[in-house]
Amino acid sequence: MSRVKRAVQARKHRKNILKHAKGFSYGRKTHFKLAKDALRHAWTYAYRDRKTKKRLSRNLWNIQINALARQNGITYSRLIDGLKKHKIELDRKVLSVLANEYPEVFIKVVEEVKK
Repeated sequence: MSRVKRAVQARKHRKNILKHAKGFSYGRKTHFKLAKDALRHAWTYAYRDRKTKKRLSRNLWNIQINALARQNGITYSRLIDGLKKHKIELDRKVLSVLANEYPEVFIKVVEEVKK
């Protein structure tokens, strides 16, 4: 059986790992072994926090909607329930934008729900 020499592929793999570790501190950007471990942790946290970012965004939208809804005499849960009953299909992100940037439109939506 012929011998396989992996010099080219191994160098390519190491260069790629070190390229991704650019900007890390100390030996984690220059030493392959340290960079590999640092990237394993970094990519794990990146994957996890992409989910957390979505969760936090939705939480913030709910708080913003609730704040303006209460100023207009309705709670967040009653507002969302009223939207579903009146078949007004606005998601929380859109409602949050309306509450922050176009409060007069948001107030009209709240009045429609109150009917």
